[in-house]
Amino acid sequence: MTQAFASRLNLCPQVFDRAVADEVALAFADLSAPLRDLVSASASCAPYLRDLSRSEAAWLRQALTLSPEDGFAAILAQMDQGTDLSTSLRQAKRRAALLIALADLGGIWDLGQVTEALTQLADCAVQMCLTTLVGDEMRRGKLPQGDPALGAGMLVLAMGKMGARELNYSSDIDLICLFDESRYPDTAQEARTAFIRVTRKMSSLLSDNTPEGYVFRTDLRLRPDASVTPVCLSMAAASAYYEAEGRTWERAAYIKARPCAGDMAAGHRFLASLTPFVWRRHLDFAAIQDAHDMRLRIREHRGLKGPLVVEGHNVKLGLGGIREIEFFTQTRQLIAGGRDPDLRGSGTEKALQALSAKGWLPADVVAELTQAYRDLRLIEHRLQMVLDEQTQTMPETPAAIARVAAFCGLEEGAFRRSFLDRLRRVDHLTEGFFSPNAPETLPDTSPQARAVVEGSSQYPA
Repeated sequence: MTQAFASRLNLCPQVFDRAVADEVALAFADLSAPLRDLVSASASCAPYLRDLSRSEAAWLRQALTLSPEDGFAAILAQMDQGTDLSTSLRQAKRRAALLIALADLGGIWDLGQVTEALTQLADCAVQMCLTTLVGDEMRRGKLPQGDPALGAGMLVLAMGKMGARELNYSSDIDLICLFDESRYPDTAQEARTAFIRVTRKMSSLLSDNTPEGYVFRTDLRLRPDASVTPVCLSMAAASAYYEAEGRTWERAAYIKARPCAGDMAAGHRFLASLTPFVWRRHLDFAAIQDAHDMRLRIREHRGLKGPLVVEGHNVKLGLGGIREIEFFTQTRQLIAGGRDPDLRGSGTEKALQALSAKGWLPADVVAELTQAYRDLRLIEHRLQMVLDEQTQTMPETPAAIARVAAFCGLEEGAFRRSFLDRLRRVDHLTEGFFSPNAPETLPDTSPQARAVVEGSSQYPA
């Protein structure tokens, strides 16, 4: 049996806004001191959590008498018990966001448990929307009768952080919606129209920001040739696209792909069919150059070049950030995973461990990158908790930096030093892989040897 919330607390943010902390502490005066301190200090750092603790106060008191695991399970179990799906989903999101944040800030759940819980919430929300909307199409006679939870052949692939079970507090969820055209040999066009309708309605149910909030911002643009294809297309059409036109970034994206809703069996079959596309058996050094170019384009597009400072630094895309670690890991997976299935894991930390175990990375490098990944993701989460914003950018003012530092349980000076040190180390560990420094002068060699070296760029490899 899991222990109750209060007995497992071992961390607490520093108070940033004393007036807010005192107000919330008074409102929750009936809680034990450790729980009251956690709720009030968290609210003092994050207006979003302050507002949630007010609006969900009665529920929160009850939830804090349970273990966070039992409290979260109850949220998921109650998601489909309301009369209005939109309202039920948004209530579940509010409560889950508050419970997960307090388990995180109280040191009860680590990064993996936090991101797993957020991903479970997203999985359940997507499945619930699909079940309801496919059921509506069945009742209207637009799809054949059956169990709507199985999607009538429609499947949803979770991509990106959702696919890897690494969702942030304010992540988009990246989805690819497909359907199994083999189930509709004579009515594929009619089925396609129905599934497009389901996909659009599902996206609205999840994304629309109503007076009760939103569930998850939903992004459907990772599908094949998104500028010209419908929001839901057949598995056959998707397969044909990847076979003919799939690019390196799409190969990398499918490292994290997994079925999350609908016809799961069809989803697994589709991913299995893409194995030759994603996991090539030859050493693909072009993938390194593509990843390096992509990093440079992102920095150029986002204006992320310049001196390394705390204010305004993008924790995800900036120098030494989260994306550097992810690119570093995924590129090595693409190079070696074609010949070794053990290197095909979707989670960043697990992939780093697998690469170390197989001799592709030194253990000390993996240990340092893993800790850096955890630290940077923690900061990313705190940034997003403040106002429930989809941001990875550090604030521009010292006062706002001090808020983030307090949220992380640190004094501002210590936070600044550790943050910059971490970024420099990540950059040092990853940059050499993407653009190793060549020696400025070549050793003295014979004319024949120099000719061989100079012509080596034209050799097949």
